[in-house]
Amino acid sequence: MRLQGKVVVVTGTGSGIGKDIAERFALEGAKVVAASRRASTGQGVVDAIVAKGGDAIFIQTDISSEADVTALFDAAVKKYGRIDGLVNNAGVNFVCPFEECTPEAWDRVLNVDLRGTYLCCRRAILEMLKTGDGGSIINVASNHTMAAVKGAAPYDAAKWGMVGLTKSLGIEFASRKIRVNVLSPGLIHTQIWDDILNAAPSHQECNDHWNSNIPMHRVGTCAEISSAAVFMISDESTYMTGANLVIDGGTSSQLVTAEPYESKKI
Repeated sequence: MRLQGKVVVVTGTGSGIGKDIAERFALEGAKVVAASRRASTGQGVVDAIVAKGGDAIFIQTDISSEADVTALFDAAVKKYGRIDGLVNNAGVNFVCPFEECTPEAWDRVLNVDLRGTYLCCRRAILEMLKTGDGGSIINVASNHTMAAVKGAAPYDAAKWGMVGLTKSLGIEFASRKIRVNVLSPGLIHTQIWDDILNAAPSHQECNDHWNSNIPMHRVGTCAEISSAAVFMISDESTYMTGANLVIDGGTSSQLVTAEPYESKKI
């Protein structure tokens, strides 16, 4: 077990990537502190982990609230005595023409995605400094940190801000054995992908469009992201800090998408 005995806080565990990370960490021997805004989904994830012999607790948390983050880490330390890792996965997506983006919408995205990351990082680092044993933090961003799409200004701003925060913390705490890295997924089969499919006139046309934009010609899986997260939290990545690990099937590496025809040989 690659995470045996490590106490790891994971936010946004109610579904999708966060749920898969929490379950995978428990299988790898971690003591998981699962946080989610909705108790209806978050508690069920922990119940399933415990039923399989894992060690986990659930704390209902809105990470944009300093009081909620304080309560989350207080509960984690009370239960397990220390913090060894943190995965800042909770976040909100947003797509809207910029001229229609209100200050309220901007603040909502930045408060959750960036402020929430800051609040959780700050408390986790303070707890790691108390023990002197160091630790590992993963800030889950997006391949939007490599390029942008139309209508995602607040989301892109928040995710790029997470990279800047990560690099700053990575170098500031490197000498104190605290590693901070970014994990940037591309399009992954989560509820967001299901929403994209269901909003399209045709599931097949939607699949064909998105797959043509991904060099691997498929949407990624939560398991592929959680596998990377295990590596980043574990002692296998002890020389890695301030990095941005992009897992997007090659999407952010291409200049243009594949042409919808076969070119003649040159």
